Amino acid sequence: MNMLKRLGKFWMPCVTTIVLASATNASAQQSYKIFDLGVNKTTDNFNMVMGLNNEGWAENMDGFGNPPIKSLSTTVASGRAVISIYGLNIDLGTLGGANSWTNYGGINDRGEAVGMAETSALDPNGEDMCAFGTKHTCRGFLWRHGHITALSTLGGNNGQASAINNRGQIVGISETTVPDSGCAPGKRPGTTILPVMWEEGEIRALPTLPGEPDGFVQGLNNQGQAVGATGTCTSFAIHAVLWENDTAFQLPDLGHTGSDAYAINDHGQAVGYVSNGTTVVASLWQNGAHGEVKNLGILPGDGAAFATGINNRGQVVGSTLNSEGWSRGFIWQDNVMTDLNTLIPGDSNLFIIAASNINERGQISGMATVMSGPDEGKIHAILLTPVD
Repeated sequence: MNMLKRLGKFWMPCVTTIVLASATNASAQQSYKIFDLGVNKTTDNFNMVMGLNNEGWAENMDGFGNPPIKSLSTTVASGRAVISIYGLNIDLGTLGGANSWTNYGGINDRGEAVGMAETSALDPNGEDMCAFGTKHTCRGFLWRHGHITALSTLGGNNGQASAINNRGQIVGISETTVPDSGCAPGKRPGTTILPVMWEEGEIRALPTLPGEPDGFVQGLNNQGQAVGATGTCTSFAIHAVLWENDTAFQLPDLGHTGSDAYAINDHGQAVGYVSNGTTVVASLWQNGAHGEVKNLGILPGDGAAFATGINNRGQVVGSTLNSEGWSRGFIWQDNVMTDLNTLIPGDSNLFIIAASNINERGQISGMATVMSGPDEGKIHAILLTPVD
């Protein structure tokens, strides 16, 4: 399976702006303290921060995966969405089923969180959108004031919520009842999956690019601009997209199909990945659909990279991949990509294999392999805090 397909499999279980000059002149950070956020349950062996707010609160996906745990194709047998407040873990629960999960960008500064959760009902079409193997229906959720509630759909059985901003806007996907002409015969349910926004309790579909009936929203900023990708039933992320004022704009690429955007800051800078023809590289769109895409590259020795977080100073974080799967988390700033493992204490028993988000305080979230001790070999959620 090529790297683009592997990356697409992982994230699916997921403008015209004047960029401030200071956004490209972030002060290089030399060192970080690393904090192990622990595990939700002692049986968990895979924990990753998928959302991070400006208070340092993390939204994790905590669960148990079948080996090899570092592989993008790992089968997750069970999992829960969890808010971790410096190691104090709050299980967000489910919608009646056994499992819940998260995508990037799932928590705002008020502590409201979104994600996807199983219900108690089996999917009538035998689908498994939450990807735990149970074939229960999967719905987007909003967790607020200690309670979890299901988000509406566009008529289909399943949906997911990806991100929430400080205005309470939520983005994600929903199945519809409209047949998808691009689906192979026998694929169930064979309906389009549309990018959506929930606002004040109401759901509305976001448009897709011409010839690409399906879409997935990944990131959302406080101005209501959203990013993700559109594609088809068989090739989900063909073009990275920015949505503004309910209009879809194709983001520039490197001349090859296969791109996606994961996050967007309040200056309209977006990050994700683009194909360079042979692999995928971390990317930065400085001026949305009206500028060029910047290839951020790959750490030496690895085979692919993608960026999933950017703050308002223009600092970018993401992950690189090798033949086995997750490899190293990185920060990109001052036009340099740096392995985060070189910026933490040398005696740490954690090796950072992914970086997911960076907040306005410069804190970075992600996951790391435990190198020694009773949890040796397990993957733990982590939070990095700048030393200064």
